[in-house]
Amino acid sequence: MKTWLLFLTLWLGASAQAHEFWMAPDRFAVPVRSEVALALRVGEHFSGDPVGFGRPITETLRWFSQSGAVDLTRQVPEQLNQDRISLAFERPGTHLIVLDTKPFTVTLAADTFNAYLREEGLERVVAQRESAARQAEPGRERYRRHVKTLLNVGGASDASHAVRTGQTLEIVPLSDPARMKPGGPLSLQVLFEGQPLQGALVKVWNHSGTQLNVLRTRTDAQGRSTTVLPWSGVWMASVVHMVPATDKAGWDWDSHWGNLTFELPSPRRKAPR
Repeated sequence: MKTWLLFLTLWLGASAQAHEFWMAPDRFAVPVRSEVALALRVGEHFSGDPVGFGRPITETLRWFSQSGAVDLTRQVPEQLNQDRISLAFERPGTHLIVLDTKPFTVTLAADTFNAYLREEGLERVVAQRESAARQAEPGRERYRRHVKTLLNVGGASDASHAVRTGQTLEIVPLSDPARMKPGGPLSLQVLFEGQPLQGALVKVWNHSGTQLNVLRTRTDAQGRSTTVLPWSGVWMASVVHMVPATDKAGWDWDSHWGNLTFELPSPRRKAPR
């Protein structure tokens, strides 16, 4: 199977089965001037398959740091023949890599679509379909992915973790994971079109040994949620928001999938410089 067809199979399956899509660096603590490989993954239970990292899926790829914002979209490969790109950073501090995808579409059978809505905490959409007597109809959806990853370079951190990047659906960490300890609270804010999103279901994922842990919270009126992270290690936060499509392109719903990956360092680990 060609890379492009494999990608489409995985991508469409991701929407149909409410799979997650995230950016997976080969390490989160990076020495200055050392390369870090950034890969894309899609799958269930925070365990994913590689997918192509290329312009056919990429709307924008950006890098945020204390030095400002840099558009990296032109550095993305033309085709989907590789699943990662490599970057290196000259300055220590917090570095935020942000990917927004192009829109993709899928039509799901009514029972599959309704189950997916409930799994992602989209009861509001369930109620809208029921009030319009359309709950037995297929779900015709156009969806986009908005992903981030936080890197700690040279053992230093700064306020760049909380930069608002302007993603349509955005998870903003108000706490700096690099400065947290296991058992501490992680504060997040979810924004939709730049405004706080109330009532969104936020899932925070982690593997502790062979055990998958998924912690769930809802955002308040300010779009904020707080989750205690019991363990060090790699974590992922995810959220889904859906609104009625307003154009006449043939799709009933526009959905946006937000994702953030980061590492809560072990208290015993000395950060690389």
